[in-house]
Amino acid sequence: MRKYLPPLILFFLLLIGWQALALGINAAYILPTPIQVIQKLWELREPLFTVHLPATMSVTFIGLGISIVLGLALAIAMDMHEGVRRTLYPLVIASQTIPTTAIAPLFVLWFGYSIWSKVLVTVLMTFFPITITVYDGFQSTKREMEELMLSFNASKMDIFMKLKLPNALPYFFSAIKMAIPISIIGAAIGEWLGAQSGLGYFSKRMLTQLDGAGVFAPIVLLSAVAMLIVAIVGIIERIAIPWRKEL
Repeated sequence: MRKYLPPLILFFLLLIGWQALALGINAAYILPTPIQVIQKLWELREPLFTVHLPATMSVTFIGLGISIVLGLALAIAMDMHEGVRRTLYPLVIASQTIPTTAIAPLFVLWFGYSIWSKVLVTVLMTFFPITITVYDGFQSTKREMEELMLSFNASKMDIFMKLKLPNALPYFFSAIKMAIPISIIGAAIGEWLGAQSGLGYFSKRMLTQLDGAGVFAPIVLLSAVAMLIVAIVGIIERIAIPWRKEL
């Protein structure tokens, strides 16, 4: 319990600072107080939790699932073949220089207001950390261990499955924990730029009404959901790789 005390203290200090700043500005349409945001969450709980949150989570999980598959495939391909790495690595880097807010409207033009325009934004933002982090995990395998397995006539697949893959598991979970908040941000950006439902869409709609608490309410909800999912992934990580603390 003691280890949770510092973050809780910091959290409450930030809330107090937010409350004081909002009261000092005294303009809820610019910066509402935390109490006003919580009240708005309660008032709008039905549309937020039954319509807009499920829409955003659908985009998030589909986009994250595609990113995991794509990121793992690219990482494995780059680790297995040097020529593939030289070809793909610059393209993977270049993909992250594309301004998301500039290309997202194009996805809306191509796919309309369907879920796939938002999923593509999410994939574009999340496959990169998964690819690079998992690839670094494969590359961090000690050369001495590989040479030892080769001396026992281990095949390239044996080395990958029995040495590189277990070694990359901690990197994989780290990548997932990084990608979860980014995927939620990507979904919200896609909804903000063109959607008919979702927390990003709802926040934009509240902005047009100058409802500051209504703008902040879905943002706070997204942050809480992101922290919850990351915590769940952390629990799965501790179960799947109990040796992580020794690394």
